Amino acid sequence: MKKGQVYEGVVEKVDFPNKGVIRVEDKKVVVKNAIEGQKLRFSVNKIRKGRGEGRILEVLEKAPIELEKPYCIHFGNCGGCTYQNISYEEQLKLKERQVKDLLDSVIKDEYEFEGIKASPNQFAYRNKMEFSFGDEIKDGPLALGMHKRGSFHDIVTVNECQIVDNDYNLILSCVLNYFKEKNTSFYHKMSHTGYLRHLLVRKGAQTSEILIDLVTTSQETQDLGPLTEALLQLSLSGKIVGFLHTINDSLADVVQSDETFILYGQDYFYEKLLGLTFKISPFSFFQTNSLGAEVLYDTAREYVGTTKDKMIFDLYSGTGTIAQILAPVAKKVVGVEIVEEAVKAAKENASLNQLSNCEFIAGDVLKVIDSITDKPDLIVLDPPRDGIHPKALEKIIAYGVDRLVYISCKPTSLVRDLEVLQERGYGVEKAVAVDMFPGTVHVETVCCLQRVNM
Repeated sequence: MKKGQVYEGVVEKVDFPNKGVIRVEDKKVVVKNAIEGQKLRFSVNKIRKGRGEGRILEVLEKAPIELEKPYCIHFGNCGGCTYQNISYEEQLKLKERQVKDLLDSVIKDEYEFEGIKASPNQFAYRNKMEFSFGDEIKDGPLALGMHKRGSFHDIVTVNECQIVDNDYNLILSCVLNYFKEKNTSFYHKMSHTGYLRHLLVRKGAQTSEILIDLVTTSQETQDLGPLTEALLQLSLSGKIVGFLHTINDSLADVVQSDETFILYGQDYFYEKLLGLTFKISPFSFFQTNSLGAEVLYDTAREYVGTTKDKMIFDLYSGTGTIAQILAPVAKKVVGVEIVEEAVKAAKENASLNQLSNCEFIAGDVLKVIDSITDKPDLIVLDPPRDGIHPKALEKIIAYGVDRLVYISCKPTSLVRDLEVLQERGYGVEKAVAVDMFPGTVHVETVCCLQRVNM
């Protein structure tokens, strides 16, 4: 096997998250975005320790599980989804197998694997989209949508996206057509010039409230009154409760606010989860699949078990969703979150839900944990994709609680932390995968651990 060579082969399996495995001359080659059973023509781009990394050049034969036609017309061109070309049943089988393989690779003793729980909706499930302005080809017409698969620059207009409801597509088309007619410039990442950057749309699945935020640079001044009127005249199933204009002059390709102006309504919307109400601002974290989040948090609540008269720590608490779901049946819940805006939202939401036994602390778990005077009876962990900082994990273990519930949005980070937790006296009792992101490679995992060595 040589770098630069072109080969043909059949995908044996797909490892998490989207790594298709093909054998070439008894060596393993990994190609991204493949489906098990596809026959591919591919080039080998890298060779590391006898293992190759390749790029798909052509699908010679479809996989037996592959659909004749993908669900979404943008699939393949748009980089947002990976599995719109296989049935949801096959997606669930794939993710269940990937999670179990990863868990089995590190869990030493017997444990109960409860399979995978499906998202209540396969389509139109997202409550948030960040669309980018750009062009599909260099110097082409203005586009608004998602990054083209494998591209840092090119944007695909996704006005028939399947993972959001039609209100998103109508709003996207309205905004795109408005700025096309005005021949407005978009922000170029290399030259750092231009006006239009992102369009953020959020909608409550339970409330149907819609919040829209247009993100631009300060390089132009435009009267956005006519766009406001155009949006309010759309025939939507939901209701626009706020239209915002955010200025972002950061050189980085991130959605953030230097300054935000309210053009219409308010700068927040409400969503409901498991009987609780949450006030959500444009940039605050909230699970992007509301109905799926109910499945996830209901599972976490089940794994937590009896909480009567118990002190619970909710570490990496975000906007405090889990803390508030557990609070009604606990003595007290302490949430720790590094994002100050999320902590502010958590406090507001706890007040909104009339929960007086929640305390939320802004700060890094690694630094804050030493200053908390309360001692937990039980700890819930819901860290970001990279998992828990090794030093923070040691401090968490040092509390010596009988039970830990770990919610992970990236199973490879989870299994790395599980190795440490097992070495330090915790055993995995049970685990389950929860699919929050149909059509994509992502999957959540909930793990219940018991202290076995005191």
